[in-house]
Amino acid sequence: MNAVELGLFASRLESVCEEMGVVLRQAAFSTNIRDRLDFSCAVFDRDGNLCAQAAHIPVHLGSMAYAMADIVGALDWAEGDMVVLNDPFLGGTHLPDVTLVAPVFAENRLAAFVANRAHHADIGASVPGSMPVSRTLDEEGLIIPPVRLVEQGEIDRSLLAQILGATRNPEDAGGDFFAQIGANRAGLTRLRGLVDSLGVSAYVSAIRALDDYAERLARSALGAIPPGHYSFEDLMDDDGQGTEAIPIRVTLEVTPERIHVDFAGTAGQVAGNINCPLSVAAAAVFYVFRCLMPSQTPACAGTFRAISLSAPLGCLLNARRPAAVAAGNVETSSRVVDVVLGALARAIPDRIPAASQGSMNNLAVGSAETGAAWDYYETIGGGMGAGASGGGWSGVQTHMTNTLNTPIEVLEARYPLRVSRYALRSGSGGQGARAGGEGLIRELTFLAPAEVTLLTERRRVAPWGIAGGGPALPGRNRLNGEELPPKVGLRVEGGDRLTIETPGGGGWGTVPTRDE
Repeated sequence: MNAVELGLFASRLESVCEEMGVVLRQAAFSTNIRDRLDFSCAVFDRDGNLCAQAAHIPVHLGSMAYAMADIVGALDWAEGDMVVLNDPFLGGTHLPDVTLVAPVFAENRLAAFVANRAHHADIGASVPGSMPVSRTLDEEGLIIPPVRLVEQGEIDRSLLAQILGATRNPEDAGGDFFAQIGANRAGLTRLRGLVDSLGVSAYVSAIRALDDYAERLARSALGAIPPGHYSFEDLMDDDGQGTEAIPIRVTLEVTPERIHVDFAGTAGQVAGNINCPLSVAAAAVFYVFRCLMPSQTPACAGTFRAISLSAPLGCLLNARRPAAVAAGNVETSSRVVDVVLGALARAIPDRIPAASQGSMNNLAVGSAETGAAWDYYETIGGGMGAGASGGGWSGVQTHMTNTLNTPIEVLEARYPLRVSRYALRSGSGGQGARAGGEGLIRELTFLAPAEVTLLTERRRVAPWGIAGGGPALPGRNRLNGEELPPKVGLRVEGGDRLTIETPGGGGWGTVPTRDE
């Protein structure tokens, strides 16, 4: 396969993922999937190694890339099957992220897999939004181990009814599940067409060539990092259960052959829900190093062959069942990015930006009242860290998330909420020769009683600046003007106002004096 053929092959694989995403978005019922685009689609080889992905959610895609081989290797696959799962300790991330995996058969043999992962605002947790301030996994909703939802092309209606029965609004939840099934079916059709046009042997050879090409690009880029050991430490604000200032430590061992990322010294798993499975930490690690590679580097298994990681079993980043993990996927993954970037700044300071906001500012809200149940979930943007090549962007999602905001018109039309303020948070970015991006102010007025959960970070420990730049302002949460802790569940009444001020991004470089 020559260079042109390989480029066309890579583009065809990516287009399969993109088409899956279009189908999923257009068919979904929930605002979180349809409007915020909180989903991801990917293609894997017959052994579960990543072949291609669309530009969706980094924490979804990296964790699937790390865990998919174990998922597909544990099951016997047949044509027409589709497996559903969300168990964080069996290939998932946190319970709201539900994954559907389907095999592609050609020439009477297994050739590939397609998969999509989507965040469901209701997966049966004790509170609306299914992001509780929890202490165990069982409190976070329905746990789905890898199980066939579709067998020989037929949906298991009994299993689907069991899953939907755990939700407050089975009709909406059902619409999202059917959208995920439809997305995989679209991917199966397109990928099977590609495999058939080449033949299975030629397809497998093309995947091997793509991996080798990606590995060459990756090793060339990573070879610019000087050999050595580079360490960094940052802190999580708290776990929502009374433990504060929780350290995450990393050491990068860089050699000419490989980079090993070691999280020894990281805090042990905690009572609250900021724990995560190792696949989530892997997603953050893969994301950071992918950012150092050329933009044309394919997103496939070969890209990450030179990178390995480890974390002690039972620590915050490699938790044991039944640890609570709802916020680990969203908040702890963000801090893993910060510590890996901080370590890299010791090695290649001119290429590493200051810390971005470091939180997804998770808001889950809704009501369980009979006949009027509703769930809503959103993440809120903030400031991006500044770097040598430019100041940080303001009011954006950063690093491990890549979602949109819900349009105000949609939010107010579907839920008893009013957006009373949505603005940039002036002065929240860190100062420096290049200023960090500004955070956001998002204020909601409740038109009816509701239950609210906030899972946020960087409220106590500010995003750091770099190369002499200043830190950003940490975030703030308030209800009717009264300060709230970073992680809290509470009940609100009609007329109450919730104000979320998100962190800015750190600044880069010392501000010159007048003489300079």
